[in-house]
Amino acid sequence: MPYVYYNSWKSDYKKPFGAVQPEEKVTFQIDFHERQVIEVQFIIRKENGVHEEKVYSMRDIGEKRFSCIYTPHEGKGLYFYYFVLKWQDDHGKEHTAYWGGSPVKGEGQLYQEQHEIIPYQLTCFAKEEKTPDWYREAVFYQIFPDRFYNGNADGKVNAPKRNSFIYGDTRDTPLYVRGSKGEILRWDFYGGNLEGIRKKIPYLKDLGINAIYLNPIFQAASNHRYDTADYMKIDPVLGDEVLFQEIMEDLHAEGIHVILDGVFSHVGRNSIYFNYDGTYGEDQGAYQNPDSPYYPWFTFSEYPDKYASWWGIDDLPEVDKSNEAFQDYIYQGDGSVIDRWSDVDGWRLDVADELPDEFISGIRQKLDQYPEKVLIGEVWEDASNKIAYEKRRQYILGDHLHGVMNYPFRNTVLDLLQLEKSPKELARRLTQLQENYPKDILFNNLNNIGTHDTKRIYTLVGEDKERLKLALSFLLIAPGVPCIYYGDEAGVTGEQDPDNRKFFPWENIDQDIFKHCQQWIAERKQNSTLKYGDFVLFYTDDVLGMLRFTDKEYTIYMINPHDVEKTCHFTELHFLREIPLTEKVLKDIFNNLLIDGKSDFFVTGKI
Repeated sequence: MPYVYYNSWKSDYKKPFGAVQPEEKVTFQIDFHERQVIEVQFIIRKENGVHEEKVYSMRDIGEKRFSCIYTPHEGKGLYFYYFVLKWQDDHGKEHTAYWGGSPVKGEGQLYQEQHEIIPYQLTCFAKEEKTPDWYREAVFYQIFPDRFYNGNADGKVNAPKRNSFIYGDTRDTPLYVRGSKGEILRWDFYGGNLEGIRKKIPYLKDLGINAIYLNPIFQAASNHRYDTADYMKIDPVLGDEVLFQEIMEDLHAEGIHVILDGVFSHVGRNSIYFNYDGTYGEDQGAYQNPDSPYYPWFTFSEYPDKYASWWGIDDLPEVDKSNEAFQDYIYQGDGSVIDRWSDVDGWRLDVADELPDEFISGIRQKLDQYPEKVLIGEVWEDASNKIAYEKRRQYILGDHLHGVMNYPFRNTVLDLLQLEKSPKELARRLTQLQENYPKDILFNNLNNIGTHDTKRIYTLVGEDKERLKLALSFLLIAPGVPCIYYGDEAGVTGEQDPDNRKFFPWENIDQDIFKHCQQWIAERKQNSTLKYGDFVLFYTDDVLGMLRFTDKEYTIYMINPHDVEKTCHFTELHFLREIPLTEKVLKDIFNNLLIDGKSDFFVTGKI
């Protein structure tokens, strides 16, 4: 077979790198070493476009290289492309082969059959998604309110709920009281509240936090409050609207911004909207009264007991997001939920896959009427090509989300520290995300190494403190906006929910882990390459590295996840994209560099 080479991550073969905007010219070049070339073709199509595949003959520009320029004329969306290679052998026989992507694209591979090709993805986005400076410079802290701190002087729980139980000690292990079908019979509370957050502002500032992501705070039956009872009221266990306003003012005065959790896919069964148990009146709510103004929000198959619910959970009736009255209530009308809480600095949309693109766009349009707001979505996969409910989502193509929760980053950190994947595989995985996402989206993504929906990072790394430190360091080095799940900086462990939602150990903070986290937050906040710098992944057989750089400065960070020390020499480095550093600089840094086991290497310099 002839020699063929193309790499979408190298500017010699594709320029510019990554996602582009409509009408932006893209140069594609491929090497094809064959004496009797008949033709090299560039094949591209826009998903759901007005045309089928478009075929372009590539021009021979010498040195066995073929080139063409393509301009995406069909607007935003995903374009898919590959190459066709035709040649004649010494016996006059004609041959055809194809070059397409490998599972992680980049270099790609040669195919003999057209139907086997994995095409390359070209993301075309409508607009740049600039976010406020406060967001791009933020270090977030995720707080699960019931489990953080009770700020009442007497330590008592505000407004205990009926049919719930309160833990006797904050050191108790969380436990669900379930019925025979797995349903929750009694919700459990520790009593963390808004006043507790206010009392711990000095702690947050000492750590270096300047932004908070709050799990739901609206009135609900459960401790997690993803079963909203009233979007217009603060849950009384946490406090009230007056207190919330005061705390927002206090946080803002201390330079701390706040985003709320928007749970708009479903509500609680015992909400003012559904009112299953009649709490809000015997003739109020969709379940009690088909003439209720909320009745059209829901989909009943047999009224009143059979209705659509989120993932079949009866306690969470699903809302019809196409209902105009619901849209008005959440974002479209005057006095909507978004208007009601306009003092907050943004929203994180729970289960974004369950929200139609038009619904997300509507929230964004409302938020854009207020200055300095951000909109983040909960998406667990690569959001550039996500298909949910048989529809390709528009999350990151403009005027929808500013960014998403970066779970692929978390998976990469875990795979590295648990030695599940090689540094090469992980470097390629992150570079694929970098190629697929518009640059602003990638830098707006909310990075995490754990949330209320995952096992604790400390548990996942086997309660190995050095590995936990590496996870926290990588979180604070990486492009995107870091978000620390409450307690990770204190050494909290935990399996799946509810064990991952323990009360914060205020009397037993691991100071070693805390100080490590504190130091890396300080480094990020004063190092412009970590806040704004571009990045390139690199690797050796044993270690994973990241180069962050601006026009003037660079930062190199490397992780050795193995138990024993590893040597890194200049000749062993594999950079996945071009870098702005000279060979001399690299040789000086990587002159048989030794990195201890379960340790990292960090250096900064001028370009």
